[in-house]
Amino acid sequence: MNYLIAVVSDRIKAEEAYTALEKAGIPLKQIMILGKGYKTADEFGFIDPSEKAKKRATMMAYWLVPFGFAGGYLFNLITGLDTFDWAGEPGNHILGGIAGAIGGAMGSVFVGGGVALSTDSGDALPYRNRLNQGKYLVIVQGSGNIKNKATEILQKCNPENLQGYTQN
Repeated sequence: MNYLIAVVSDRIKAEEAYTALEKAGIPLKQIMILGKGYKTADEFGFIDPSEKAKKRATMMAYWLVPFGFAGGYLFNLITGLDTFDWAGEPGNHILGGIAGAIGGAMGSVFVGGGVALSTDSGDALPYRNRLNQGKYLVIVQGSGNIKNKATEILQKCNPENLQGYTQN
């Protein structure tokens, strides 16, 4: 599906762009406005990158924490470290496993959450930020012909930004 997204500064400009697209014969079901009083970013499908990062960190924790525990336990068992005298032999192994599990949890947060937050947001985050600033998005979806026709019309409306996307 092809998308064309125009960022405009206020509601009046968004409605003017919508009206111009309507007069040009672009079907209304393929035009939408995002902003205050219209659809939200969540309703349109702009995924919140922080939610995605939390989900990825949780998914990674399901396997990193148990493997971390097993790795810490086995490391302590093999090396025979006596880190905590008061815990005795089995207690040291268990504490080593707990330290490994903590390391696994930290890995899931830093790698699963942090990297996902910084790399997987794509263009959704800048558009969300613009909506939070009180700006409006005029989105046209459809074939390349409709997108090209809408580009000409929206350029006349002087948007702050005009960008096209092709989604597989």
